Amino acid sequence: MIRIAAVGDIHMGPESQGVLRPAFETLPECADLLLLAGDLTRHGTPEEMRVVAREVQDLAVPVVAVLGNHDHHDDRPDEVTAILRDAGAQVLEGQGTVVESRGARIGVAGTKGFGGGFVGRCAGEFGETVMKEFVRYSRRSADGLRTALEQLGEEDCDARIALTHYSPVPDTLAGEPLEIYPFLGSYLLAEAIDTAGADLAVHGHAHAGTEHGMTSGGVRVRNVAQPVIGRAFHVYHLPVREPAATGAAAQQAH
Repeated sequence: MIRIAAVGDIHMGPESQGVLRPAFETLPECADLLLLAGDLTRHGTPEEMRVVAREVQDLAVPVVAVLGNHDHHDDRPDEVTAILRDAGAQVLEGQGTVVESRGARIGVAGTKGFGGGFVGRCAGEFGETVMKEFVRYSRRSADGLRTALEQLGEEDCDARIALTHYSPVPDTLAGEPLEIYPFLGSYLLAEAIDTAGADLAVHGHAHAGTEHGMTSGGVRVRNVAQPVIGRAFHVYHLPVREPAATGAAAQQAH
């Protein structure tokens, strides 16, 4: 089994240094990698991200992250991304990466994502320039996720994971006010996941939401915002894909 540890919305600041490190140091006992689903800081300042960097630096498992809306608040996403990368984490935005652990190849495609809402109650690319740009930004994020997942599909991965901050489905928003659903996620992310294929989708952002959901295509979705999971991280298990049978083995399989 592939063991995926994940958490989002840890919202760290200077006074929270060291809070998560003891739990993170236990990761080799229970997980093959750690996914960080955005909103790692409170206001997106370099000072706050350096706190996060010290929490994850030199961990014995790979760390893969996306930024969240809070991490963009100070308008320095490139700077805070560099700080996290310098600590050894991989930070994705419309990109994918393959992590090897215990003989398994785990593909992770990541994007922050954006809002816009869900089928039947979503923003349209019409009207004012600012509204069209809102929807186009969300579409670009989803397109980047889809492309990254498709590329991972060519990498002979044992599992593929979609890592976002915003939610791809309304299921995991249950508990949040209906009025803010359009600002918590977008159906375009789910379309990208179902089109390209994935074994698991992980997101944060919805503090009052629900952990479990599913895309219409049957991909499991998990909201790992820390207020939802109530712990330093949660571990999900994925089966390792069996290699395709060929030749005589394939004939016997039939």
